[in-house]
Amino acid sequence: MRRPCLCLGQSPKEVAAGVGLGQGAVLLQVDVALPPVRCSSALPDGAVAALRLALKGAILVDAESAFEMERSVPHGNVAAAHVMAGQLSLRSLLGPPCPQRDIAYALVLSRVVRPKSKLSTVRWWNAGDTTLAPDLGLAGAGTDDVYEAMDWLLAQKGKIEKKLARRHLKEGGIAMYDLSSSWAEGTRCELAAFGYSRDGKRGRAQIEYGLLTDPGGRPVGIDLFKGNTADAIAFKTAVDKVRKDFGLTGLVFAGDRGMITKTRIAGLRALAGAGWVTALKAPDIAALAADGGALQLSLFDEQNLAEISHPDYPGERLVCCRNPALAGSRRLKREALLAATEADLEKIRKSVTAGRLRDTDKIGVRVGKVIGKHKVGKHFTWDITGDGFTFRRDEEKIAAEARLDGIYVIRTTITADTADAAGVVRACKNLKYVERDFRTIKIDDLDIRPIRHYLAGRVEAHLLICMLAAYLTWHLREAFAPLTFTDEDIPEPADPVIPARRSPRAAAKDAIKETPDGLPLYRYRDLLEHLATLDRQVIKFAGQHIEKITTPTPIQARAFDLLGSPVPVRLT
Repeated sequence: MRRPCLCLGQSPKEVAAGVGLGQGAVLLQVDVALPPVRCSSALPDGAVAALRLALKGAILVDAESAFEMERSVPHGNVAAAHVMAGQLSLRSLLGPPCPQRDIAYALVLSRVVRPKSKLSTVRWWNAGDTTLAPDLGLAGAGTDDVYEAMDWLLAQKGKIEKKLARRHLKEGGIAMYDLSSSWAEGTRCELAAFGYSRDGKRGRAQIEYGLLTDPGGRPVGIDLFKGNTADAIAFKTAVDKVRKDFGLTGLVFAGDRGMITKTRIAGLRALAGAGWVTALKAPDIAALAADGGALQLSLFDEQNLAEISHPDYPGERLVCCRNPALAGSRRLKREALLAATEADLEKIRKSVTAGRLRDTDKIGVRVGKVIGKHKVGKHFTWDITGDGFTFRRDEEKIAAEARLDGIYVIRTTITADTADAAGVVRACKNLKYVERDFRTIKIDDLDIRPIRHYLAGRVEAHLLICMLAAYLTWHLREAFAPLTFTDEDIPEPADPVIPARRSPRAAAKDAIKETPDGLPLYRYRDLLEHLATLDRQVIKFAGQHIEKITTPTPIQARAFDLLGSPVPVRLT
């Protein structure tokens, strides 16, 4: 049985009464007896579907006017950092629950995903441009709150470092240590001073800081020093921290030859259980290689490393290495410096010959500046007279230095039953991980420079935040390695002296620029930026607010798979 039903724009009563059924009216015939309902209409399918819902009693509203997208906030990057921080128990690592801990935790996450000044960070929080602030209850936090949290965090520093040491340092193991510096803005920083700038910022006051890590490069502790502190003095601070604060007496310290000097080694000898891995300076190597010395070039006829002993180094092993690639690099660099010095000295000679430069003192000052510029003055001889200036290369000294190109000697107390000669070389080369951490902190990821704080305590708290962010970044980089160009399985070369090579798998990454399942590869920072496009939407509908995460891209979904977690809607 069929009967006329609802006409578009009419109520059922109007249809029953025949109201408005004029010429051109469209009637829908509904077959009551045979489900499902079959319609015969010229209306679009969507209109028919809406009509069916209306007949079932559903309330239909206009989508555009009923839904209001109130806010769309970047979420994926802070969510990823928060998930990894949860796996590392970072919040409990910082200290007991309190508002200051929440702000300190937010400062660490912010440094990981958006390294900016404290003022910029606070404005980022309060502008609602991140889900970090509302989820952690930081709405309305100001710079005074941030400074209070930094002071609170500094008071927890010793406990934090002890917890990290228990995680990553062990009795009888190796600790890596190195020193770096960053310039300070303004003139009021209590610890800023002029010293050797590792940033190449000549004429800028700086502060220095020493980083202590485990053999893999995980940051464990950081110390702040005045900007003109010597490496060896900073190293003593690290030794005292490890032995007194961490309670580790049987630890081997690895550092460069400027860090672990003869004086510092003499001090370490007096400490039971303390050991070291470092390298000899050039004059000490030359002494070993002198006529009849223990270091002879014939040692490298068949291999690139050899172990020797010497009475000047009692109780130590000396592992001599020759790196052909390093030898070639030093030869080219020396020749370039010699040529540049010759060119500058030739300018002085021409000025003297032309009579533009006559006074011997003035000639000497000019020559001294040139010699000090490229640091190869020892390879030249010169003669200054009242009306002349001559110079030449000292070929004998150049040849003597060239004989030792590419040769370095590692000195260590590591016993042979703990590591063979190749293992000692690898232990020394692991200092590259500390250098990588400095690149992370200073350049690649965390942008610690410049130092904008004035009070020593605030500078130290800033360094601690950056160290904790580096610790978190270290683990994020490891987790995201399959999506980046990172070499995931660096091969262990048979000869540890030669430069490391990327694995075939990493070489394939470089060439194809895709994962095995066809996803594009990213640089780590670019991957974080892509994760930031995973937004949290705040939707208003029918007087209610709904929070939804945008559908993750394949890369974003894979990133959270690598973290072993779904995308959290909120940071709790």
